[in-house]
Amino acid sequence: MDPQLTPDQSLRIIQDMVLQAKKSFHRMSFYFLLWGVLLTLAMVAQLITATFSPGAEGVGWVIASVVGAIASGVHGAREGRREQVETLADRVLMWMWIGFMITLFGTMAGAGIAGYSTPVGSIMLLTGLPTFTTGQMLRFRPLIIGGVLFWVLGIISFHVDPVWVGILNIAGMVFGYIVPGYMLKRQEDGVRTA
Repeated sequence: MDPQLTPDQSLRIIQDMVLQAKKSFHRMSFYFLLWGVLLTLAMVAQLITATFSPGAEGVGWVIASVVGAIASGVHGAREGRREQVETLADRVLMWMWIGFMITLFGTMAGAGIAGYSTPVGSIMLLTGLPTFTTGQMLRFRPLIIGGVLFWVLGIISFHVDPVWVGILNIAGMVFGYIVPGYMLKRQEDGVRTA
């Protein structure tokens, strides 16, 4: 026979579950800040190399991808060992972002094979989906707005000069990843001290 919980015990269990979910979700700020900074630097490097060293525009993207993948993997493994509980939402978000990365690399490889000059517009459109969905799951408006921003900038990028595509991409990274990531980090730090 299951022991009966008092209303206070039930409330405490619910509060603990909500707090655990918040702590679990909010550890994501690291990834938004990391990738936002790395991809912004990669786009700046692309714009510079396109001017001064044509043909080497992809070097920044390769470096950013390798550094980001290693840093994300190390951080994720460290966080996984530290966290005792993995929620269903954690797993859904993890697999959504992994699926996004697979789709992203497939899109980039396909664009290269097809000879597209830049797949940045398509990448921004793709980036909007997991960013928006993550914002909805976290109920975190800055990420929701960031996802919508990626969609809008991605659509605009199909209608402007390639230099402007780079500038739109930088704007997307700053206002879609870095600013929301910083805001999420501040919220995360507040939850940790609670």
